[in-house]
Amino acid sequence: MDRESELALVERVRAGDPAAFDAIHAAFNARLYGFLARLARSRDVAEDLLEDTWLRFVRNAGQLHADTRLGPWLFTVARNVHITWCRSRAMESRASATLDLWPSGCAGESPFEQAATSELERRIEHALTSLPVDAREVLLLVGVEGLTPSEAAAVCGVRPEAMRQRLKRARAQLAEQLNDPSPAPVVRLREVES
Repeated sequence: MDRESELALVERVRAGDPAAFDAIHAAFNARLYGFLARLARSRDVAEDLLEDTWLRFVRNAGQLHADTRLGPWLFTVARNVHITWCRSRAMESRASATLDLWPSGCAGESPFEQAATSELERRIEHALTSLPVDAREVLLLVGVEGLTPSEAAAVCGVRPEAMRQRLKRARAQLAEQLNDPSPAPVVRLREVES
């Protein structure tokens, strides 16, 4: 989206134009979902966080500045929603540490997901999930979502130089994970004998 179109959308959304909301949703929904799914490592959680992100956008749309950059603003909100979720989850874990009320473990990928994902994509996803969240979020913002390091710095609330250093470390960590000679075993579907 070019800057002129973005500024026009911001002005329309500030005025409460429903078509502007739809256009912004169409432009950013899939990107925000992908970002949140990789951060949270759960599609269900990502859907909930995405909904919260859009609700906050709707609530605050009238207060946007006329020169707001929508991408960085929305990714900042999504990141903050994720941080809030992580904090509440940590508090729940501490509160229930002595209680064994919740089952642990997560469901694995479906056979379709295993077959549809290439080996390299699986390795990259595995490497990303093994990184600390601050490294993962900078790689997602810059590498996947295409934000500049300066925009990613604004999203994360750090100086651009600090973001460039964080990005350099995150890239090195990712490369190290990808070059690890003992990657997680690849699950293969057994051949059906006829």
